[in-house]
Amino acid sequence: MGQLQRQRVAQLATLLYYVVICSCLTIELSSAQQQPKLEIYPTQEVQRKPVGKPLILTCRPTVPDQALVTDLQWKDNMNNTILPKPTGRNHPPMYTETLPGESLGVMITSLLPEMGGQYYCTASYANTEILQTSVTIKTYVAITWTNAPENQFPILGDDYVVKCEVKADPNPTIDWLRNGDPIRTDAKHVVQTHGLLIRDVAETDDGTYTCRAAVIETGELLERIIRVEVYIRPVITHLPSTLEAVEGKPFAANCTALGKPVPEISWIKDSVQLNVANADRFKVNAQTGLLTISSVTQEDYDTYTCIAKNDAGVTDKKAQLNVLVRPSVYELYNVTGVSGKEVAITCRSKGRPAPEITFRRWGTEQQYTAGVQMDDERIQLEQHFDDDRGESTGTLRIARSQRTDDGLYQCIATNKGDTAYKTGHIAIEFPPDFTHMKELPPVFSWEQRKANLSCLAMGIPNATIEWRWNGRNIKDLFDTNLKIEGTGPRSDLIVHPVTRQYYSAYKCIATNIHGTAEHDMQLKEARVPDFVSAAVPRQLTATTITFDIRGPATELGLPILAFSVQYKEALNPDWSTALNRSWSPDSPYIVEGLRPQTMYSFRFAARNQVGLGNWGVNQQQSTPRRSAPEEPKPLHSPVQNDKEEPVVVSPYSDHFELRWGVPADNGEPIDRYQVKYCPGVKMAGTWHELEDRCKTIEVVETTSYQMIDLSGNTYYRIELKAHNAIGYSSPASIIMKTTRDNPYPYSTSSATNPLLATTAPLLLLLWLTTRTA
Repeated sequence: MGQLQRQRVAQLATLLYYVVICSCLTIELSSAQQQPKLEIYPTQEVQRKPVGKPLILTCRPTVPDQALVTDLQWKDNMNNTILPKPTGRNHPPMYTETLPGESLGVMITSLLPEMGGQYYCTASYANTEILQTSVTIKTYVAITWTNAPENQFPILGDDYVVKCEVKADPNPTIDWLRNGDPIRTDAKHVVQTHGLLIRDVAETDDGTYTCRAAVIETGELLERIIRVEVYIRPVITHLPSTLEAVEGKPFAANCTALGKPVPEISWIKDSVQLNVANADRFKVNAQTGLLTISSVTQEDYDTYTCIAKNDAGVTDKKAQLNVLVRPSVYELYNVTGVSGKEVAITCRSKGRPAPEITFRRWGTEQQYTAGVQMDDERIQLEQHFDDDRGESTGTLRIARSQRTDDGLYQCIATNKGDTAYKTGHIAIEFPPDFTHMKELPPVFSWEQRKANLSCLAMGIPNATIEWRWNGRNIKDLFDTNLKIEGTGPRSDLIVHPVTRQYYSAYKCIATNIHGTAEHDMQLKEARVPDFVSAAVPRQLTATTITFDIRGPATELGLPILAFSVQYKEALNPDWSTALNRSWSPDSPYIVEGLRPQTMYSFRFAARNQVGLGNWGVNQQQSTPRRSAPEEPKPLHSPVQNDKEEPVVVSPYSDHFELRWGVPADNGEPIDRYQVKYCPGVKMAGTWHELEDRCKTIEVVETTSYQMIDLSGNTYYRIELKAHNAIGYSSPASIIMKTTRDNPYPYSTSSATNPLLATTAPLLLLLWLTTRTA
C-alpha cells in the first residue's frame, strides 16, 4: 500500500472509533433517563431554616410510569413515618399532604429547634425497586426582640439603660445609632449586653435611638427604633404655707407643680386623710392644682397636703388653712345731741380677727382716722379691740357739736375676711332759726287780693309758731281778714288787705325747748311799673329798628316781666290805631315790618305782675330808603387767630360747609346770595389771592353752601353777599383754613414736602410780581 492509502485507512479507523463511542454513550444516556428516582424540593441537600417559621418540603417521583409508584411517604428526623393531615380544624405540628403532580409534601406549621435533622422520602416502584432520597434541615433562631420597648422614659438626673434585649441563634452582635450616627462607649454612654446606659440623663437626651442586631453566620440584620422621652420628677413651685379663707364665702387656692409628664395633683385633708376631691363643697382640678371650696365653714380649718404625682415620681407640700369669720355690726343706735355740746355715736362689731371700726359721713368716701381728726379737732375716733372674744368697739365723739354735724354716719367694720357696714343717725337739736328767710323779698298784693305770708322755722325739735301784728297776738284779735294755717314748723298767715292798714309788718315767732327766734315779714301794696327810663334806636334798616331799652327801677320780688311798644306812622294822630309789640326782658328789642322812608312815632311801657305801666319815652324815628340788604353774618366761630384777623378751621381737607344767617332785606326781599372764595397767602400783613383759582357761586333759596375740591392745609378768603332788587350788600369776609391732607409718598402738600413748604411763598410772590408787571 502506498503512503496515501495508509493515511486514508487510519482516518477511517479513527472516524469509526468515534462513531462507536458516541453510540455507546447515547445508549447509556437513554438507559439513565429511564431509571426511576425521587427528587426533593427545594433541591439543596442541606437547608437552613429559621425557627418559628412554617416550612414545606416536596417529594416528587421521577419515573417512566407514575402508575407504578406506590407507598410514597416521608420519615422525620427520628425515622418515624409522618402521617397525613387528619380531618378537622386542629393541625398537628407536622403532617403530609398529597400535592398536584403526584407529589407528597411534608408540612411543618412552625419549625422548632428539635425538628432539625435528616428527613427521608421513600417509595416502591413496580413492586420491585425501593426508591429513597433525603434532605438535611438545620434550624437557627431568627433575631427576636425580647425586651426592647419602642417608647422608653428615663428620668432627668438618673442613670438609665435604654433596654434592647435580643434573642437569636447564632448569637447576634448589637450596636447603637442616634440620628444615623453610631454611638460609642464614652463618659456619657456605655453600650451594654442588654441595652445602652445613659449616665446623668438630661433633657437633651430626648430623641430617637436605633438598636441594630446582626447575625454574621446567617447574614440577618434587624433594626429597632426606640423613642426616648426624658421624664422630670414633679416639683411644687407655688403653695403658701398659710392660707386664709372666709367663713360663708367661696375660696380658691392654687398648688402649682412642674414636671414631665404634667403632674396630676390631689389635695388631702390631713386630720382625716381624706382626698377632698370626693368631699362635698370641694372641687379639685387635677391638671392645674386649683382647689375650690363653694362655701367655707369652720370645719374646713385644717392642714392640707398637696400631692403632685407623675410617672417620674411624687412630691408633696403642706399648707395650713385658717378660716376667717367675717365681721358683723351688732350694735349701732341713733343718737341725739344739742348744738354746742358733745355728742357720741358707738358701734360694736364681732369677727375673727377682731374687726377695725371706723366711721364716715354718708355720701362721702373719706373715713375718720383713729384719734383727733387733722381737719377738725372737734372730732375724735376711739377704737377698742378684744382679740380673745373677737369683738371691737368704735366711738365717734364730736365736741361742741354744730347743726352741720347732723346727718347719717356709716360704721365700717373691717378684718381680713370682709367689711361690714351699718348706718346710724346723729341728730343735733338747736333753737329755732330764720337765717334762711333773711334774704327773701317782701310779699306783694294789690286790688285786695289775698296774700300768703309763709313762715318756716328751722329747729330741732320742731318749733311752734305764733303771729303778732303791732305787738299783739293775732289769734287774740279775731280778725276775719287775718287767717293762720299751721302752728309749726311752718305756718302761713293769709292776709286779706281790704284796707291799706293791712299793708304792714307782721312778726313770726318760733319757739322750741332750746329757745325762741323772731322774723319780720312785710306785706306791701304792689303797683304797676314806673315810666321806661330810655329807649334808644341802635340799628336802623329800611324795614326794622332795633332799640336799646332801659327799664324803670324795680322792687325786690316784683320784677319787670315784659316791655311793650306802640308805634304808628307819624302822620297818623290816633294812637288807638297803633300797632303793638312786646318783648321779654332778655330778648332783642326789634320792631319789624316797617315801611321804608317813613317817619314813625313810638312810645314804650313796662309790665310786671300788677299790669302795664304808663306809656312814655315818646319819640319819632324815620326809616331809611330801600337799599341793598344788610351784610349777612357767617355762622362760624373762629378757633385759630393770627395777629390781624380770626381764622375758621375746616375739619376736612377737601371741603367746607359755609353757613350764614338771613340779614335784613332793607325793603326788598333777598333773592340770592353770592359766595366767592379764593386760595391765597398772607405775606407781610397783606393778603395775596390766586385770582385765577377764585370761584364765584350764586346760591338761591338756602343759607348754606358746600365748597368742594379744596386743597389741604390751605388758606381761603371767603366773601359772602346778599342780593335783592336794589343790589348786593356789602361783603362779609372770613378766612378759612383746611386741614392737612393724608400723607402720600409724592405729596404736593407743604406739610409733607419740606421743600415745597419753603418754596411755595416764593413761587406765589413771583407769580404775583409777573401779573403786576
